[in-house]
Amino acid sequence: MSLEFRTSEESPDVTRVVATHLPTRHGDFALLGYRDGRGTDHVALTLGDVAADDGELPLVRLHSECLTGDALGSYRCDCGEQLDAALQAIGAAGRGVLIYIRGHEGRGIGLLDKLRAYALQDSGIDTVDANTHLGLPADARDYDQSAQILRELGVGKIRLLSSNPAKQEALEALGIHVEARVRLNVADRPENSRYLSTKRARMRHDLPPERNAWDLLAGARVPTGPLTPQEEALVLRYGPLVEAGPRLVIGQLGQSLDGFIASRTGDACFVTGEADREHLHRLRALVDAVLVGAQTVAADDCQLTVRAVNGADPARVVVDPHARIPLTAKVLTDPRSRTLWLVGSDASVPASLAPHVSVHRLETSTGFEPAAILQYLADQGLGRVLIEGGGLTVSGFLHAGVLDRLYLTSAPLLVGDGVPGIRFDGADALSGALSAPVRRFVLGDDVCTEFDFSAAKPASPAALHRADQENQPTGQD
Repeated sequence: MSLEFRTSEESPDVTRVVATHLPTRHGDFALLGYRDGRGTDHVALTLGDVAADDGELPLVRLHSECLTGDALGSYRCDCGEQLDAALQAIGAAGRGVLIYIRGHEGRGIGLLDKLRAYALQDSGIDTVDANTHLGLPADARDYDQSAQILRELGVGKIRLLSSNPAKQEALEALGIHVEARVRLNVADRPENSRYLSTKRARMRHDLPPERNAWDLLAGARVPTGPLTPQEEALVLRYGPLVEAGPRLVIGQLGQSLDGFIASRTGDACFVTGEADREHLHRLRALVDAVLVGAQTVAADDCQLTVRAVNGADPARVVVDPHARIPLTAKVLTDPRSRTLWLVGSDASVPASLAPHVSVHRLETSTGFEPAAILQYLADQGLGRVLIEGGGLTVSGFLHAGVLDRLYLTSAPLLVGDGVPGIRFDGADALSGALSAPVRRFVLGDDVCTEFDFSAAKPASPAALHRADQENQPTGQD
């Protein structure tokens, strides 16, 4: 490959300073050194004739500098493995470019601030909130230097080695045509699964396409042979949730056969058995956020984390217009997962809270409507939501017609009097009763009924009630 220096009037801020070569286990790359207008040095590794116009676009990787991952072998991220996989992919293709971008440490916040963000993540905050808690952007990178280097190399159309749509959007805004994003085959590790899940949930990174339903349900295990009957049952039960996409709203309740979730004293420990608890934790592991009302937090002091199965903890969302949950509640003191505390615009909250807690003020009049809450959460990158409790909260979301699925587990208990489960204003005639396609699962001594409202898309209970009222006789001919 020729290493002849090429100038470009289109890229005045980036100058090629040196050209040499770098033999690696993936191939003998041309190694080009650049300096941008801010004095930051970058390198590009090229293989083959990257400027050739022969119909096969070159593979291009924009790799952000990461000392801990690239040089020190950290498993907190997948950067080092992505770097190696990108060079391997380019070497196998025989043509491509890897641009190693300096100044991108910690998504552009710098090495020491990245380590400060790591310390916050140790206390339970995710990678996005850790940056913003430090007063820094979630992602401060730009790709001007990369676009200029590609143009200097004569490359205007590429296949981008990345799962990050923001890189594609940035390059296209700078005039580089991205024909496709090509995912690098790097598996999640237990040490970085939460970090990568956060990037997928909150930063739009692509979900690995080869991960099947069982893989998502059971952590990092990919079956090498036929599924066992138990594994197959789990895939059949929860596979539709995995495949539902980025927007999904699930309701869940466990109650006695006569419809109570707790006794009249509030004792709810435990209405349903261990198998239903495992089922609940599987639902938590498959969503971005789990939502409860203030009364549930006050009564149960719930953790809302994933403990009975493998999986990442969802964000915890507490709907509390008057900010009345105890300040000692686990959702406010346990840093294992971040907590979004949704309070009214005039509610009084402490000036200082744990780093994992963020206060979100909603308009008391309309902001706490179920549809408004879900849209607000989606805007925060939390599109898959489990409505877990209590009865009033789940019933409110059901009544609003926003649930895609409802899992209602019945235990072989007769409480007689207590805290009711599902309740809403129904129709006077049974013909107006709410229904949908259902499946039933035996969970130990309990029976779980799944209502698939996404398949039926029926009118909401409120709409059915209005229609029933409109059809009542008026006494006039």
